[in-house]
Amino acid sequence: MNMLRARRFVGGLVSLGVVLVPALAIAQGGSSWTSVGSMPFERAEIALAEANGKVYVLGGQMRAVDANSLNQEYDPATGTWRERALMPAVTSHAGAATVNGKIYVVGGFQANVHVGAVSNVFEYDPGTDAWRRVAPLPAPRGAPGVVALNGKIYAIGGRNPDRVTVNTNEVYDPATDAWMTAAPLPQARDHLGIAVLNGRIHVFGGRLNATVDNTTRHDIYDPATDTWSDGAPLNIARSAGVVFLINGRIVWAGGECKDAQARTTFDDVEVFDPGANRWTVLSKMPIGRHAAAGVTVGDVGYVMGGANGCGTDRQTKDISAFRMQ
Repeated sequence: MNMLRARRFVGGLVSLGVVLVPALAIAQGGSSWTSVGSMPFERAEIALAEANGKVYVLGGQMRAVDANSLNQEYDPATGTWRERALMPAVTSHAGAATVNGKIYVVGGFQANVHVGAVSNVFEYDPGTDAWRRVAPLPAPRGAPGVVALNGKIYAIGGRNPDRVTVNTNEVYDPATDAWMTAAPLPQARDHLGIAVLNGRIHVFGGRLNATVDNTTRHDIYDPATDTWSDGAPLNIARSAGVVFLINGRIVWAGGECKDAQARTTFDDVEVFDPGANRWTVLSKMPIGRHAAAGVTVGDVGYVMGGANGCGTDRQTKDISAFRMQ
């Protein structure tokens, strides 16, 4: 299905409710995974953002669809969904972050595999259910790491239109609708883990080139000095995992591709404690997953969508909740 047909396809969707499934909890070492429901459709390489207690699942891939413009809102309190205004353009492998109640979707690809990197940046207002284009990235890239810090959006790393990984670090200020360049990531990579903790940006894992070229590297960016420092490396080199914050710690779960021949994904989970400056291995996920996205609401980390196999194999609509003492 081409992108035009994909756009028409998603435009014809109607509001759907979640079909809840019995919870299955696996608790070991003070952490637990619970299946809490499902998305309306299998989707991978999605962007995820939280605003006002609701979770927004944006863009991504679907069966026979390389990129879509879906914007679906999930209410964790009720386990229900509703369709919201479509994005102005299709995308997958985009990044998303929330500033002052507005959601910003940054970059992405428009075709598989890592083809058609774009510079699009869109702002979404959940209150009015309306999108607008804002200043684009200075150069197109997909699979960037995107976070919000101090009222600004950071887009770090990714892959350019030539499908080459980049070390770009660019900062968007919504107040001026402008991008500026910051100190580059020490090592170019995409499909990386990224999180904000204690006023700094942590970038970890990711891939240098091919799917198997994963790294354990962990770099920490200080916006006050525009400098990078070394963080404790991961125990297991992984890319395309899921990241979220729990109790002041960073969780990095899953990834691609654990066994290329068997087409299986990583089920490994690690947690970073900034006080100890180390990553600790936790009990594994119930099933390996990559190309999913994570978000924290309260003290629960939600993992949505992705694929249980390498590439686009075995896309899933599962929603899993992670809790840790």
